[in-house]
Amino acid sequence: MKGKVGKAIEYYTFKSNELLAFVNVNNDLSVDKIIECGEELAVLEHKITALEVAKEN
Repeated sequence: MKGKVGKAIEYYTFKSNELLAFVNVNNDLSVDKIIECGEELAVLEHKITALEVAKEN
């Protein structure tokens, strides 16, 4: 089970970094797109945190 949790953490961390890179590279994003990316990032970070807690237990 820990292998699956570890893989999920890796996946969500990768997606989070990918989203951050997308926002940082693009200079012409609309406010709505930035907000949308921020919301997606918040969801990803929440999932990562929950998985890390589950991994510890």
